[in-house]
Amino acid sequence: MFAALCALLVLRVPVAADLSALNCSQVKDAFTALGFSPDSVPTEETSGVNLRVCAPQRSCCNTEMEEIFSRRSSRDFEKLMEDTSEELRNAFVSGHKRFDDFFLELLENTERSLNEMFLRTYGKPYLQNVEVFQGLFSELKRYYTGGNVNLEEMLNDFWTRLLERMFQLLNSQYLITEDYLECISKYMEQLKPFGDVPKKLKSQVTRAFIAARTFVQGLAVGRDVANSVSEVSMSPACVGSFTRMLYCSQCRGLSTLKPCSEYCLDVMKGCAADQADLDPEWSRYIDAMLLVTERLEGPFNIESVMEPIDVKISEAIMNMQENSMQLSYQVFQGCGQPKPSGMSRSARGVPDTFSGRFSPYSPEELPTASAGSRLDRLVTDMKEKLKQFRKFWSSLPVSVCQEEDVASTGGAEDERCWNGREQGRFIPEVQTDGRAVNDPDVSRPDAVIRQQIMALRVMSNKLKNAYDGNDIYFQDSNEESSGSGSGSGVTDSDSFVTDAPVQEPENREEESSASPSVRPDVLLLLLLSFSALAASDRWR
Repeated sequence: MFAALCALLVLRVPVAADLSALNCSQVKDAFTALGFSPDSVPTEETSGVNLRVCAPQRSCCNTEMEEIFSRRSSRDFEKLMEDTSEELRNAFVSGHKRFDDFFLELLENTERSLNEMFLRTYGKPYLQNVEVFQGLFSELKRYYTGGNVNLEEMLNDFWTRLLERMFQLLNSQYLITEDYLECISKYMEQLKPFGDVPKKLKSQVTRAFIAARTFVQGLAVGRDVANSVSEVSMSPACVGSFTRMLYCSQCRGLSTLKPCSEYCLDVMKGCAADQADLDPEWSRYIDAMLLVTERLEGPFNIESVMEPIDVKISEAIMNMQENSMQLSYQVFQGCGQPKPSGMSRSARGVPDTFSGRFSPYSPEELPTASAGSRLDRLVTDMKEKLKQFRKFWSSLPVSVCQEEDVASTGGAEDERCWNGREQGRFIPEVQTDGRAVNDPDVSRPDAVIRQQIMALRVMSNKLKNAYDGNDIYFQDSNEESSGSGSGSGVTDSDSFVTDAPVQEPENREEESSASPSVRPDVLLLLLLSFSALAASDRWR
C-alpha cells in the first residue's frame, strides 16, 4: 500500500506543475498593451534565475524585458513626482508673481499719486525740484528689486537734500553755496526742520520694505527649491525597487494586481528618503515665512505705509515753512550770515516756496493696485497655502501611494495585491522617513538636496531678521559676513550665513560710528596687543 501511494504521488507531480504553469501568451498581451513589442516576451515560462530585478522564480520575463521595465519605471517615477508636486510648485510660482507684481505696482501708483498731487498743489517749485522725489522712489524700487541700498542712509539723504532745496527757496535773497549747504546738513538732527515725520517715516518705510522684499525673496527660494527637488534623479537601487513594485507582477501573469499600499509606502520612503531629509529645514522655512506674513498684515504693512506717504511728506514741508524764520535764524547762528544774492524774491516773479496746504485725494480717487489684489487678501491666501505645504516632503510617499492608479486602497490587511513576489499581504514593517543605514532602497545623500537645505537655511535666517525689522545686509552688528552685498534670491556669500540669532549691539551709537568691517590681520594685531598689555600688567 505504501509503495502504491508513493507511485501515485510521483504520477501527480507533473500534473500539478502543468496546472500551475504560467500563461505567457497572457503576459505577451499585457506587455503589448503597455506599448512594447511582443517579440521580447518568451513563449514559455523560465526559471527566472537570470533575472536581476524581479524575484528569481518561475517567470515569463527575461533580462531584456526587465531593462524595458526599468526604463519605463524611471519615467513613471519622474511623472509621479512632477504630478504630486505640481500644486506645490504652482503655489510658489503664482504667489511670487502676484506679490511681486503687487509691490511694484504699489510703488508706481504711489509715485504717480505724489507727482500728480504735488504738481497740483505746489506747481513750479515742485517741478524745479522733482528729481529729489524721483530719486526717492528710484532708490526704493532699486532696494526692493535686490539692489545694494541701505534704506536708512538713503532716507536720511532724501531729507537732507529736501532741506537744502527748501532752505534755498525760503532764502532766495541770499547766495547759498555748496559749502554753506554742507554746514546746514550738519544741523539736521538738531534743528528737526521737518518735525518728527522723517524719524517716524524712516522706521515705517524701512521695516515695511525689508519685510516685503524678504518675503518675495522667500517665495522665490521656495519656488526654486520645489522645482529642484521635484527633479532629483533616481538611484539605481530605487529604479530596481520601483520596477519590482510596478512591473514584476507582469512577469507572473498578475497584471491586474496593484501593489499593496504598505509595499508602496515602503518603496516610496526609500526612493524619497532624500526629500524627507529636506523636510525639517523646509518646515523651519515655512514657519519663518508665516512669521513674516504676520508683519505684512500688521505693523510692517507696506500698503498702509506707502499710500499716505505723499501726505506725510507734505506735512513735513509745511512744518518747515511754518517755522522758516526761526529755522533760518538758527542756521545763520551756526553757519554764519550768507552773502546777499543781489535779487529779492519779488524780483524773481515766481513763488519760491511750496505754498498752499496739501489736499489729499478722496478715497474714491486714490489710485490703488489691481482690484481684488489688495495686500491683505494676498497674504491671507498665501498663509493658507504655506500651512498646507509645511510637511509636504515627508508626506510625499503617502501622497503618491494614495493615487488610485499607483497602489491598492485595501490597507495593511489587504491580500488581493502585489507584495513584490506574489499576490498577498505585505508582511515587512514599513521603513521610517529619511535615509537609513544599510537600506538597499535608499540612495547616497544627494548633492542637490544638500544645496537646497543650505538655501532654505539661509532664507530662514533672512526671514527671522526681517520679522525683527532688520536687514541682514545692513545691520549694525559686524558678525554678519554678508553686510556689503545684496540681491534677490541666494548669492554665493549666503552659504556662509547660519540660522544663529543675530546679536544686537549693546551700544548702537558706538557700533554705528565704527568701521563697517575689520580686516582679519588688523584684528589679530589688536588681539596680540591686548594680550601683551595684559601680560605686562600681570608681571608688574
